[in-house]
Amino acid sequence: MIVGQPGSGKSTLARALGQSTGLPVMHIDHIHWMPGWVERDRAAKTRLCHEVEARETWIFEGGHSATWPNRLARADLLIWLDLPLPLRFWRVIRRTVAWHGRNRPDLPDGCPEGFHGETLAFWRFIWRTRHSARQGLQRLWDSVPPDKRRIRLTSPAAVRRFLQTGP
Repeated sequence: MIVGQPGSGKSTLARALGQSTGLPVMHIDHIHWMPGWVERDRAAKTRLCHEVEARETWIFEGGHSATWPNRLARADLLIWLDLPLPLRFWRVIRRTVAWHGRNRPDLPDGCPEGFHGETLAFWRFIWRTRHSARQGLQRLWDSVPPDKRRIRLTSPAAVRRFLQTGP
């Protein structure tokens, strides 16, 4: 289970871990968005998250905190990417430019990156939730039972070291 705020590198880490472990990867954005940047309703997101969580194996990156308790109960490991806001903001801008007009692999078809209303709303969301989202992630971190593994990575160098040494 990989969590973190936007731009922290959840999708990139999930792909790398999927390649090294052979486990299937699920990106929350495939559940959150439908083609054309249409957001699914909350009940549909919850149902789809539970379907993924019920599978035998997965690497599941992303939010929808309503399903975190169930996901955490099924996960072997929680990874929290807790990177600084300026770095995350820069990464979001950089990927928007790099993928402009195309779909990133962690997004459903029909959701190309670009400078449109959804992008500006997303940047506002990152700023508006910078404290509250981190507090929610801290609560999740604090709720991890002692028999569960958890790893908190706070820098790109820590992520690189983690990928070199493995989970």
